[in-house]
Amino acid sequence: MPLSKYRYIVVEGPIGVGKTTLAQRLADYADANSLLEKPQDNPFLARFYQDAERYALPTQLFFLFQRINEVRDLAQMDMFQSRTVADYLFEKDELFARLTLSDDEYKLYQSIYQSLAPQAPTPDLVIYLQAPTEVLIERVHKRGSRYERSVQDDYLSKLANSYGEFFHHYQAAPVLVVNSERLNFVDNANDFNLLLERIGKMRGRREFFNVGRD
Repeated sequence: MPLSKYRYIVVEGPIGVGKTTLAQRLADYADANSLLEKPQDNPFLARFYQDAERYALPTQLFFLFQRINEVRDLAQMDMFQSRTVADYLFEKDELFARLTLSDDEYKLYQSIYQSLAPQAPTPDLVIYLQAPTEVLIERVHKRGSRYERSVQDDYLSKLANSYGEFFHHYQAAPVLVVNSERLNFVDNANDFNLLLERIGKMRGRREFFNVGRD
């Protein structure tokens, strides 16, 4: 099986790229545990999208503690007796903080983050999903999630650029960079099988998967 050598897989990418649906699809395929973000549990998120300046810090800190609690539990379990697929990378939390917090808030956030980060396990594989900003905007608007209704297009654009910069420098784990613009891993079995095949052929620390269509 293409995923057999990976015990801890992370699917990442900006809002609207399809990371959660792919993570769940991979978990189902591999009979693995799924570790998924729970934005609906963050009581500050909807207010953040309405008033980012006021609610950025509590929103970010809630996510930080939520994520570290989950990945710390994962690290404390015997990971090697089971397989886990997550739809978030703990290190990306800082990406959102840099984008949304003021300088003073970010300094406070950093002091907390740096005390927690060593407790997070390193994935065996990261699948980084990309898509053009206009595609992300279309997908977010189409799915109409309650807490995403007020997401600004400019914020999505900055977020996508921040992800690109983050993964340009990320070296902690092997990364498969996937252009998801023309791929549907949930509804198209061929697309999903192509991804599995590409994962199975990975040999380097950073590889790319891009399918063009007429």
